[in-house]
Amino acid sequence: MTLPNDWEMVIGLEVHTELKTTTKMFCGCANVFGSEPNTNICPVCLGLPGSLPVLNVHAVDLAMAIGIALHSTIASSTFHRKNYFYPDMPKDFQISQYDLPINSGGHLDLPDGSRVSVERAHLEEDTGKSTHLGGSGRIQGADRSLVDYNRSGVPLVEIVSGPDIRSSAQARAYASELRGILIATGASDGRMEEGSMRMDANVSVRKPGAPLGTRCEIKNLNSLRSLQRAIDFEALRQVELIEGGGTVRQETRHWDEQLGETSTMRTKEEAEDYRYFREPDLVDLVPDQAWQDRIRASLGQMPAERRAVLLARLDDPTSSQLDALEVVVDLGFDALVISAIDAKVDASIALARAANELAAGIDNIANLTPEAFIATLKMEQGGELSATQAKTVLLEILQHGGDPRTVASAKGFEQLSSDSLGATVGELITQFPEEWSRYRDGDEKLAQFFIGQVMKLTSGKANGKSVIAELQARR
Repeated sequence: MTLPNDWEMVIGLEVHTELKTTTKMFCGCANVFGSEPNTNICPVCLGLPGSLPVLNVHAVDLAMAIGIALHSTIASSTFHRKNYFYPDMPKDFQISQYDLPINSGGHLDLPDGSRVSVERAHLEEDTGKSTHLGGSGRIQGADRSLVDYNRSGVPLVEIVSGPDIRSSAQARAYASELRGILIATGASDGRMEEGSMRMDANVSVRKPGAPLGTRCEIKNLNSLRSLQRAIDFEALRQVELIEGGGTVRQETRHWDEQLGETSTMRTKEEAEDYRYFREPDLVDLVPDQAWQDRIRASLGQMPAERRAVLLARLDDPTSSQLDALEVVVDLGFDALVISAIDAKVDASIALARAANELAAGIDNIANLTPEAFIATLKMEQGGELSATQAKTVLLEILQHGGDPRTVASAKGFEQLSSDSLGATVGELITQFPEEWSRYRDGDEKLAQFFIGQVMKLTSGKANGKSVIAELQARR
């Protein structure tokens, strides 16, 4: 969205990602999603008297992996207590990092060539989760609230960008690219619907070149769509407020997905409101160079590198191929597509089938071997299967496994002989003389008409390319 009257958005994102550890940040409780409420808890994550935190080393590994992927500086860091009083924070403080984070500086390059700076990516623990019953589902007007402490103490990394983002579309691209990096490092599963990745957007507006305006923070956005819609609404709200003679107040705001608008939650806290002080029960975290080198060596290629590798396999790629490439890399199918291209499968077919059929059956991707994928595409490319039949074969293998030729045969996908196809086309030419005349005179759209008629007569056993070849031969 473009703001009216030359106003400019200024956006910074705070992305919280839960780390893929077996246990929580400072205790041995299981870090899993979907358990019965308040079953993965202990005295440590409940903050009971006499309990002491013990740092999860694997969480540090994953935090450093994120920092390395974001080109950050990894340094000695300390833990602080961030004090606030919410019912989902059982200790009434959160163990976090303040002035000395493990990762500082860095940047993230987006597919469009723009760069967003990263100020820090620090370790902390997650809070519990409140559920408000009755009314709108928010605390105002609720009949009662329930608190699940299973999430309390789950390891988090908070990634804070600089105020470099200038549109909601760029914010979405940043969050999407960051999600790909988090998954590629193994630090997160990126499941926003489960809260594994949550975003807060700091939004302000100004005239180009003017000082930064007063920002408002939109909390807990859990989808890319919500992120983009919330930023657009909030920026326009601020413009209309200022142009109407009002003043933007720094505050935290809630995004209502159904209403499509933000509303005030609370006046924005400053750092001093949290009364940070050093966590007395944890020593400084000092990752030496050998530790950092070990994490760096364990990382594979990041999404941008993988896109470049796949792009190098394409000759003069079309826009549809580039769109499919983005999807394929995001879903992690790029190695499969590269193996098909290296096996002489047409790149367009490999990209299309991966971005569509494999994406649709991603939950069962383990049923499809690279050999079966390549064999199916070669059957399509060689004319043994039509595009529709190849899609059906792939979906069947994804669902139940199997050999492509066996699946094709079981579904009756044997191709027509050239003689049989020629007889069918000849019959249709006699049946539809007007359409044939228009096709011979150059109306290429009629080719699809004849293909559809052939498919009806042959129960889908014909190949579209073969039909077109037969039509052209008879012109």
